[in-house]
Amino acid sequence: MQDDAQEEVGLEEGLEKDLEPQDPALEAIDHRFECRSCGFVYDPAEGVKKYGITPGVPFLELDPSSFRCPVCRSKTAAFIDIGPRNKPSGFEENLDFGLGVNRLTPGQKNVLIFGAFALAVAFFLSLYSLR
Repeated sequence: MQDDAQEEVGLEEGLEKDLEPQDPALEAIDHRFECRSCGFVYDPAEGVKKYGITPGVPFLELDPSSFRCPVCRSKTAAFIDIGPRNKPSGFEENLDFGLGVNRLTPGQKNVLIFGAFALAVAFFLSLYSLR
């Protein structure tokens, strides 16, 4: 009886830890940020050579008073978080639709689209051999 009560307390503590809000700075270490003015994407994996920002520096660690968009010179307030590079694009509620295609990352979608296009061209060119 006492073991059951201890297990329930342990489960409740585990749930409380899961429900605690995470630090946004820790979550956004590998997130990319896009400038709303011009569309420039700051990717921490690439950095910005123009400003001497080495790869691996998260956007949130940049100095907001000195960093400007390399394209349009907007301040950091003009940037929005677009998530990590390997995150599926789109709204979270729509990811379960589309025969699984909505869960693909943008790079995987490019491979699927251009691969299908190359296959269609190959099939079209093979029609010349039917003489």
